[in-house]
Amino acid sequence: MSADDEYEGGDDKIAEAMADLDEELAEARAETLRASLSDYELDDEDAELLSDITLGEHGVEYSPALPVVAIVGRPNVGKSALVNRILGRREAVVEDTPGVTRDRVTYKAEWMDRRFTVVDTGGWEPDARGIDASVAAQAEIAIELCDVVVFVVDAMVGATSTDEHVVRLLRRSGKPVFLVANKIDDARHEPEAAALWSLGLGEPYPVSAIHGRGVADLLDEIMKVLPTVSAVAKQEIGGPRRVAILGRPNVGKSSLLNKAAGQERVVVDDLAGTTRDPVDEIVDLGGRLWRFVDTAGIRRRVHLQQGADFYASLRTSAALEKAEVAVVVLDVSESISEQDVRIIDLVLESGRALVLAFNKWDRLNDDDLANADRRRYLEREIEQDLAHVAWAPRVNISARTGRHLEKLVPALETALDSWDTRIPTGKFNAFLAELVAEHPHPLRGGKQPRILFGTQASTRPPTFVLFTTGFLDPGYRRFIQRRLREIWGFEGSPIVVNMRVREKRTR
Repeated sequence: MSADDEYEGGDDKIAEAMADLDEELAEARAETLRASLSDYELDDEDAELLSDITLGEHGVEYSPALPVVAIVGRPNVGKSALVNRILGRREAVVEDTPGVTRDRVTYKAEWMDRRFTVVDTGGWEPDARGIDASVAAQAEIAIELCDVVVFVVDAMVGATSTDEHVVRLLRRSGKPVFLVANKIDDARHEPEAAALWSLGLGEPYPVSAIHGRGVADLLDEIMKVLPTVSAVAKQEIGGPRRVAILGRPNVGKSSLLNKAAGQERVVVDDLAGTTRDPVDEIVDLGGRLWRFVDTAGIRRRVHLQQGADFYASLRTSAALEKAEVAVVVLDVSESISEQDVRIIDLVLESGRALVLAFNKWDRLNDDDLANADRRRYLEREIEQDLAHVAWAPRVNISARTGRHLEKLVPALETALDSWDTRIPTGKFNAFLAELVAEHPHPLRGGKQPRILFGTQASTRPPTFVLFTTGFLDPGYRRFIQRRLREIWGFEGSPIVVNMRVREKRTR
C-alpha cells in the first residue's frame, strides 16, 4: 500500500463491540496500557500529555487560554531571532498550533514561571506597489488577536515610513505596546535606540536578539502587564457561539447575514482592540443568540486594486481565527470553483467546525430542462470536488428569500457538538484494540507497527494521539479516522490523528 492508497478494511463488528462495552473494565485496561509505556523512550511532552489523561471526568480538563504576545515588524528586523531568544532555543522548530493561519506561527513560551504564547508574524513580503497596505493588513490581524504587542525596529536602520504606518495602528489599538530597538549589540549603539523616541510609543527597549542583550529586562517588563488569562481567548466559556460566513465574492454572504439579522438584530458591538469600525453582530436565529464574526475584515485600500486576492484570503483568515464554526456559502447556479475548494481547505487548516450552505437553491426548483441538468451536474461536482468534506452538514437555502434558513441552526449545533466531543480514554483504546484485531496494519519490511496506546489530547477539533512502535501508513490513519466517524459521528468537525513513534528503552 503506497502513501496515497486507501486502506479499505472491510466488514467488522466494532460498532457492536463499542455498544456492549463495559466502560469500567475498558478504563482499567487503558490504564494498564498507559502504564506499559514506561518501557518506552518518552519525552517531556509525552509525560505531560499522559499525566493530563487522569484529570477531569473524561480526560483532559480545559486550562485557561494562555496570554498572547505578538511580535510584529518589517522583514529583516530580527523578529525570528527575538522569538528564538524568548523560546530559549536557536531553532524554534515546534509543531504549529492548530488554528493558526499560514501567515502566523504560534509557539509556547515560559518566563519566570509564567507560561504564554508567542506569535511570530511572518509572511510580510510586501510588494513594491503596496508596502504600507500589505504590512498594515498583517499588523491589524496580529494586533487584534493578542494581549501585548512587541514592535521590533532595526535600530541601526532607524524608523521607516512603513514603521510609522504600523505605529498609527498600534496607537489606536489600546493594547500595551513594547517598542524594541533591535541590533544594539553593545553600549556604543544605545544612542541609536534613543532616536526611536520619535515614534511616540514611549521608551524604546534596546536589545540584541542575536546575543540576548536586554531580552531578560524586556521580558520582565512584559510580565508586569501580561494578563494571567488571555483577554482574546478563543476558548470562551458561555456566550453566543461564534460563526464565520465565508465564500467567494457574490455567492450571497451579505444576503445571508442581512436575512439572518433582519429586524431582530440585537446589537452590533465593537470588539476590544480592533482598529476598525464595528465588526461582530449578535443575531437571534432559531431562538438562540449567535455571534456572526466579521467576514468583511480588513477593507482593501482603494489604491491597491491589484491586491484583491491577497485581501480576500486575509479576510477569510481573520474571520476564521475569531470563529468556532464556518459556514461556507456556495452558489448552486455556478460550478464549484477552485476558489470554493480553497476556502473550504482554509477552514480545514484552521481546525474549525464546518457547515456547507448551498445558496440560490430556489433557482433549481423550476422544472425546466436546464435546471434538471444543473442539479445533476451539481451532485457530480459535490461527489468529486467535495469528497474530502463529505462529513460536513449540507443545507440548501435561499439567502435572498430566507427560505430554509432555519435549517442552518441544527446544522451549526451538530457541527459544534462534534467539535466539542471527547471520547473517554478507555473507550478509545477499546476501539483501537477491536480495530487492530479485525484489520491489522499491513506488514512493512517484515515488521508490523503496533499501536501501544491512544488518547484524545484535545477537542476543538477532536485531536487524537497514537503511541506506536512504527510509522502508520497515511491510508491506515485515514481508515482509523473513517471508522471513528462511522461509530461516533463527528459530523461537521475535522478530526486530527497524530502519531508518536517510540522505541523501547535499552536496559
